[in-house]
Amino acid sequence: MLRSADFSNLPAEPNAFVGRESDLDELVHLMRVSRAVTLCGAGGIGKTRLALRLADRIASDHPGGVWLIELADLEKGELRGYVAAALGIVGDLAETIGGRRALLLLDNCEPVIGECAELCRDLLGACPGLTVLATSREPLRVPGETVWRVPPLSVELSVDGEESEAVRLFVARATAARPDFTLTDETRPLVVELCQALDGLPLAIELAAAMVRVVSVGQLVERLDDRFRLLAGGARTAPARHRTLRAAVDWSYRLLTPQERLLLRRTAAFRSSWTLDLAEAVCSGPGLAEEDVLLRLCDLVDKSLVALDGEIAGQARYRLLETVRDYALEQLAESGEEAELRQRHLTALAAMAARFKEAIAPGARTSWPVIERYVNLFDALKAELGSACDWSIANGQPETGLGLLTDIRYLLVGSGRKLDVTERLDRLLALGAPQVRRELRGQATILRGELALAAGDLEPATRCTRAGLDLCRSVKDGYGEAIGLIVLAQLTGQPDTLSRALEHAGQSGDLVLESLAQGTKAQISLHHGRLHEAQRAFEEVLAITEDLDNHVGQAFAHIGLAQVARHSGDSAVAKRHYESGLRLLRHVDARQQIVSCLAGLGKVALDEGDLVEARARLTEALVLSRDAGLRSGIARRLEEWAVLVSAEGDLRRAVLLAAASVALRGRQPDARTEDVLRPARAELGEAVVGMLWAEGTGMTAEQAVACALDGALPERPPTPVISVHQDSRLTAREREIAELIARGLSNRAIADELIISPATAARHVANILSKLGFSTRTQIAAWVIESR
Repeated sequence: MLRSADFSNLPAEPNAFVGRESDLDELVHLMRVSRAVTLCGAGGIGKTRLALRLADRIASDHPGGVWLIELADLEKGELRGYVAAALGIVGDLAETIGGRRALLLLDNCEPVIGECAELCRDLLGACPGLTVLATSREPLRVPGETVWRVPPLSVELSVDGEESEAVRLFVARATAARPDFTLTDETRPLVVELCQALDGLPLAIELAAAMVRVVSVGQLVERLDDRFRLLAGGARTAPARHRTLRAAVDWSYRLLTPQERLLLRRTAAFRSSWTLDLAEAVCSGPGLAEEDVLLRLCDLVDKSLVALDGEIAGQARYRLLETVRDYALEQLAESGEEAELRQRHLTALAAMAARFKEAIAPGARTSWPVIERYVNLFDALKAELGSACDWSIANGQPETGLGLLTDIRYLLVGSGRKLDVTERLDRLLALGAPQVRRELRGQATILRGELALAAGDLEPATRCTRAGLDLCRSVKDGYGEAIGLIVLAQLTGQPDTLSRALEHAGQSGDLVLESLAQGTKAQISLHHGRLHEAQRAFEEVLAITEDLDNHVGQAFAHIGLAQVARHSGDSAVAKRHYESGLRLLRHVDARQQIVSCLAGLGKVALDEGDLVEARARLTEALVLSRDAGLRSGIARRLEEWAVLVSAEGDLRRAVLLAAASVALRGRQPDARTEDVLRPARAELGEAVVGMLWAEGTGMTAEQAVACALDGALPERPPTPVISVHQDSRLTAREREIAELIARGLSNRAIADELIISPATAARHVANILSKLGFSTRTQIAAWVIESR
């Protein structure tokens, strides 16, 4: 017969339960409204531990008894007899349980998942007071079941600044392994990095923490490339599948069908994430038909080996946890299929790029929602683009890699974010000279020039553009020549180059090229103050892009028209155009243009004296520039911030930000800089402004952004002790350079001022620092000011 009421065979917890507080609260509520709850998740994610804590929390709600039934080592056909024996039942299970309010915890249902489903269906139907809590890699799929996916432990700081769950677990287990272990300012970032690399997986974190008894946290991070060998020191008393990280993944892998194993190892060809279309193109083949990929993918998602990672461009995105991917990569390498899979991956990405090029080809008239999906899809798959290019380089196939990149040139140049293709493009071009078509090589070389231009590197931009243009002309590639002339016009501003660019674009019949050429004309006219000419050209761009239904192109035109209006003193029109541009970009992550709209709205607000609105818009613009790694964009935003904080009355910070902007852009101060410095000199004095300027020019981009957003000022170096003997050590040239440093000039600016090489200027600066016993340029500036 069934054991007496209030019985519980839940084991005592072996150590402190860490984290999952909000998960437990949610699950307690869930267990009160659902009679069948399955905790699903990858091996080692902590399903059993969470289930035991949950069962203990709700035990008082089940006076009829709480039973833990462990099923990990069970063979098929044994389930009902095993459960009956565990419950002390002789006879019919359902009849004996009857109407008791009892809780049945079925742990690790995977080996007998089908039998578990049947048992739960029968017992829940016959026993109205019974509740079932199950743990499994996959759902039971029984009527009334609620599936709760167990997430990894959080790896980020909480809102109130508390350490993440993953870090807290690591510290708790590391302290148990080595009592003198403490989290310090030095070890904290390493522990965070370790927990992130381990995907917040509790088993992996506990195994790593146990290793601090013999190695440092830094050594653990360095050796994570071989995580399965490293994390192999679990407790001897733990179940075999939890003694090592490999054993945990092995156990899950062995439970898969042959087709599921095949798909899992083939998905390791994706570096980061993938869509169903890509999975069908890359992973189908011998043993797995294309039409079976979706079914097996569903199985792997259900078994918690593949994670569903939101959507991109209306398509579900999938990924592997790093631990699972490392295991799948090993299986892929052993299978002998890796080279073929990497080739299929490259081919699939190149085909997707070719489809995008076709969508924007002359006469295609593709609707904007379709273009928008391509833009967002490529942005989300940038890691896969990089991986495809890497294989193209490693396998000596520059033609495919260069074709892929040139097909998406507009996305690479107009995305306004780091896609990390410049170095790969250089390597592909270096490989391609003898074997790549001159037409493709020419277009790819021009693309390299465009990327250099976007980064503000004008010398390589000009050199590459001219070289690519020559190649395109040599094979009479009209499209390539038109692109090259447009980029060259942007670089030089020469009227004859612009005229030829407009002529070639008009003859091409390609409205995209024509809008680019007109846009270049508009920007050059605006730069030279020819506002009416600029307005007409931007209006032409707007008309063409409206005809194309190209929202990014329309946004570009609106931004240009807003700039014309602002230069003409019409704030209302400028604001209207910037807002129109922002609306058009709301579904596309075109960072550069979004930043331009936000910064423009901020500057209009400054013109109108609305400092609250200006701060809000300029904050958004600076944060986006920082997150996208747009160095030149950060420098421009800092200049705007200098004006803002000056208007707010924070003149010290205004000088710092103006100096940082000038230094980051590698330019001399101009009239806009002087507008910031003039009131600062009047209130703070020339000497203080000089010291602040020296501090600002020494700030990194990160420090300058923190100074703007958080008001974080750079640490002031100790005030130097001034001595006449120090002064006598400097040569006349060194004293001259010290004066220029006090004016805030960089080494390059000093070289330009004195007509010497930057290397010579740097050598003089190093000598000055050495002779005066200083460590920073700010100390030199302070010394010069005090010595006057």
